[in-house]
Amino acid sequence: MIGRDALERLQNSCVLVAGLGAVGSYAVEALARSGVGRFRLVDFDVVQPSNINRQLFATWETIGRLKADVAKERVAAINPAAQVETRQVLINDKTLPTLFSDDWATPPDFVVDAIDSLGPKVALIAEVTRRGLPLISSMGAALRFDASLVRVGRLTDVSHCPLSAQVRKRLRRFDINTDDVRCVYSPEPIRDRMRAATSGSDGLERVAPAAPLDATNVDSPPGRPRNSLGSLSTIVGIFGLILAHEVVAGLIGGFEKNA
Repeated sequence: MIGRDALERLQNSCVLVAGLGAVGSYAVEALARSGVGRFRLVDFDVVQPSNINRQLFATWETIGRLKADVAKERVAAINPAAQVETRQVLINDKTLPTLFSDDWATPPDFVVDAIDSLGPKVALIAEVTRRGLPLISSMGAALRFDASLVRVGRLTDVSHCPLSAQVRKRLRRFDINTDDVRCVYSPEPIRDRMRAATSGSDGLERVAPAAPLDATNVDSPPGRPRNSLGSLSTIVGIFGLILAHEVVAGLIGGFEKNA
């Protein structure tokens, strides 16, 4: 479908995926099956029983294992020729430079942001944008039902998404133009019956510090309990697959060109 030259470009490309949970796992799966030849996979977390409903790498056999290790094995099972490097780190000011230094000093050809915590998400987007690397970011998929509304666009234009509002606010503090940040998002309003998770006792809706992809943790260190928001495996899967679709299109210069 895409031609030999485009396939070779995918095989010679390196994609960094940060966040290997609900959205990121589906993105990695599709990228591996599309023929991407090199992966840099970043996630500090381990598989939990609560992940099984929506995360591709989560099964009863993988509970307790590092998500990065499980993801590496999954890619190898799909494409044994793929090169997969992993980092088991929580992205912050101290660890972020390690993603672009030493043996990872050669810039990736594309970066996928599927992080579900506000601080690390903003830090990665800001750094990648400053470096001028191609990036696609996932906004909030939790509490959404309408698969037909999932779309791709500028972070500036995203509506009805508490996470994107907080990401925009923080990025502007770093003088990052949010017009330059491309993302997958849903403009579907969070349903009234779901708002209790972010509402005060007076019934007024509170915009939490963020409504991340599948948890309300904001700048949470490893081990801090998370107040999970509901998410459908179908919706997070669509988010992840669209992320991968955008990466593949970007790496080969567009599908129409290579059809």
